[in-house]
Amino acid sequence: MYLQTTGRPPTSQVGIAEYDHVGLHPEVRKLRRPSLGDWLRTRPSSLVFLAVTVGVTTGLGAVAFRYLISGITWMFTGDADFSGLGPVHSSHLPWLGAGFVVVVPAIAGLIYGPLVHRFAPEARGHGVPEVMYAVAMRGGRIAPKVALVKSFASALCIGGGGSVGREGPIVQIGSSVGSALAQWLRLDTPRVRLLVACGAAGGISATFNAPLAGPFFAMELILRDFAAQSFGAVVLSSVTASIVGRAVLGEDSFLSLPAFSVHNPVEYLLYAALGVIVCIVGVAFTKVLYVVEDVCDWVWRGPEWARPAVGGLALGALLLALPEMYGVGYPVLQNAIQGRYVIVFLALLMLAKMLATSLTIGIGGSGGVFAPTLFIGAMAGSAFGAVVHMWWPSATEAAGAYGLVGMGAALAGATRASITAVIMLFELTGQYTIILPLMVAVALAAGTSHLLSKQTIYTQKLWRRGVDIERGHALGDTVTAADIASAPEELLKADMPLSAAADLLARASTGMLPVVNDDNEFLGCVSAAEAVTALDDNETSARVDSLSRNAPAVAADAPLADIVTALRDHSATGCRWSTAPRHGWSDGSPTRPCSRA
Repeated sequence: MYLQTTGRPPTSQVGIAEYDHVGLHPEVRKLRRPSLGDWLRTRPSSLVFLAVTVGVTTGLGAVAFRYLISGITWMFTGDADFSGLGPVHSSHLPWLGAGFVVVVPAIAGLIYGPLVHRFAPEARGHGVPEVMYAVAMRGGRIAPKVALVKSFASALCIGGGGSVGREGPIVQIGSSVGSALAQWLRLDTPRVRLLVACGAAGGISATFNAPLAGPFFAMELILRDFAAQSFGAVVLSSVTASIVGRAVLGEDSFLSLPAFSVHNPVEYLLYAALGVIVCIVGVAFTKVLYVVEDVCDWVWRGPEWARPAVGGLALGALLLALPEMYGVGYPVLQNAIQGRYVIVFLALLMLAKMLATSLTIGIGGSGGVFAPTLFIGAMAGSAFGAVVHMWWPSATEAAGAYGLVGMGAALAGATRASITAVIMLFELTGQYTIILPLMVAVALAAGTSHLLSKQTIYTQKLWRRGVDIERGHALGDTVTAADIASAPEELLKADMPLSAAADLLARASTGMLPVVNDDNEFLGCVSAAEAVTALDDNETSARVDSLSRNAPAVAADAPLADIVTALRDHSATGCRWSTAPRHGWSDGSPTRPCSRA
């Protein structure tokens, strides 16, 4: 069936698109001889090796990334973390005075802007939504170059004053490492996805020194599934990455916090109110983030590579007014939790962080929104706690306790990752006494978030592209046949003996390969199941073309619904894409093989 195309032609000569739910055929396993590759691709025990490998690599990557950020920050400011120093001069740029913060973001943007634009546009922005999209819509396949580009771009952005977090980038870096390993080993789609989740868990674990929170982050937000086998592999990767991080960076948490407890049962009502209030703040942050991004898109008319440099001047002006917004801002967060700021300044820091992070992302910066969400929650919670403690000092805990709970509530409200929020704050504090108020606030924050917004801070970005991650598909014609196709692993020649073709089919992760003639013209597809049947019937002398069956063609720009229909009716043969017009019939011009259901 030839369908018309009005979109772009595919970039490769041939392509195979595989459905995510399909793994290796049993028939393929019959054809395989026991080998290291077979063990890695099919055996449950190999997940131990794969998870540990991803964990070690991601842990080392997280350590290197943190050092890279610190080094670039020191290069620009003379200090490894500038945000807590206030309006001071850079020891490396003394002639610019306090105004150096205006210039530095522009210089950094002038470097990472062309880098991202030229080599990996997907490295721009948060990082986590791109990983979620890759897992849900692309079978976990992420370009290996993303890890390298994301590392340098995010380190330059954060070190150059960008008010974003390092967690989003390290999640994307770790996920691309897992995806690259899986693709190199030619693993099936479920295992590709699993290794992506392992990389994400390892990134969170090594960054926060939180081996428990890492797996729950990966399962709640990346895999969106709590299968037992997946959870075991993700935990193993997280623990391994944490061990690597602790061996290099030490075992101390990134926050040093005092002990807190509940002074009066009435405080639980206050924590419940805090959860609702901070959730509203977290949802508001999501709205502000994308409004500012839209404004930046509307204002900017120049080349995209120059946008971070020019926009960096606007960010620099904000940093000049409030240098506490420089970089991730963990020293400022810790000062707030320890009660070193007054209520008005806490409110100012909260609003400024919303604007600074939104502006950094809007101008094309590269960094995460995970840490800014925690920052905003800490400021809102600390301000709330300061108010209630001032009114009722004998029955309430210090403001810092409310700041900690506010961090979890903001995270739950913005991301709806409730389990991750609870586990994360528990690991950061190491205090069991905070669990009950934290769970109350997080539960109410997540529930309120559902009432206030259909999307989270991560899924909103995908929704704006037309992708509904909750339902696992793209809206309209966003995803096409050309988008989900990739080059076939092998081509079978029509005159090839079936016995020779069996070995190629055994190595094919899709369980099917296209058949071509001497001129590389597509003739059909042969599946491993058909090959096994023929070999069982002692047809060893048969040629490949005796088994090949022609496949229906779909247009390169055919939407996912058309592909599903074609594959449903021809599941044994797959289908191929065509560059013929989508609104009429083709004349039989060469088409490209072949998609496999």
